[in-house]
Amino acid sequence: MEESCLLWLLVVTSLLSGCTHQASLKISPHRSQLFVGEFVSLRCEEDDSSDGWTVKKNTTEGTRSQCGAGSFCTISYMLTSDSGVYWCESTGGAASSSINITVTGGAVILQSPVLPVMEGDDVTLTCTTKTSNLSAAFYKDGSFIRTEPTGHMTLHHVSRSDEGLYKCNTISDGESPPSWISVTGEILSAGKPTTITPPHSAAPPPDSTPLFLVLLHLVVFCPYCISTVIMVSLYRRRSTGNDLPVSMEMAPPTQAEQGLADEYDDVMAAVTTEHHL
Repeated sequence: MEESCLLWLLVVTSLLSGCTHQASLKISPHRSQLFVGEFVSLRCEEDDSSDGWTVKKNTTEGTRSQCGAGSFCTISYMLTSDSGVYWCESTGGAASSSINITVTGGAVILQSPVLPVMEGDDVTLTCTTKTSNLSAAFYKDGSFIRTEPTGHMTLHHVSRSDEGLYKCNTISDGESPPSWISVTGEILSAGKPTTITPPHSAAPPPDSTPLFLVLLHLVVFCPYCISTVIMVSLYRRRSTGNDLPVSMEMAPPTQAEQGLADEYDDVMAAVTTEHHL
């Protein structure tokens, strides 16, 4: 029984280790806020390109569609209508972490981390115009933080309490759109950090893959896992063939055992005779 459980554990481990691939979406320029007219490229990066990852988007207008062709998407002239959520999605329905992109027609943007930052890291926010960085006031969730003459503000050793909507304001060019900053702690066992979807973003990517799609993915896209099953089967058959047959032949009784049997018969005969008398 223990041997059977160990063999099945080997098979399941092979399936999980060989068939799990997670894509990540990369954006260039590495910013979540963009000016109208900027050029942007997005691509899905993962270990096994044969898994069929494509870039998807869900804009603020409620339009959900594919972005570009396959795992690469380029937008030569960004419009405000291109604002929304972008992510990678596989043919099996799995989705990567999403990126919230805001396209503004104004003159100021806030440069902030695109992906969640780890607790304890330093985070720098930059207030940028189309021409230069100016003295700017920074805000979190609508509350004033401080003014930086260089247009740069660094948050040291961030924690969960630093999560929120940030924006900057310049005297001459106005303010930037708000941008959500997520802070994550320990990395989860699945390999993905905990993320928080900004309250102002469009609908996020679909939920986790249904169980039957996961099983289908394991069977179809893991050919070497089949070889593992065959090896296990041959091993079990070999183990069965090496078992020695158990002999059912009984050994003859010894002289002592035969003498005890004869005495027992004599006693029983005497008891029977006495009973009849």
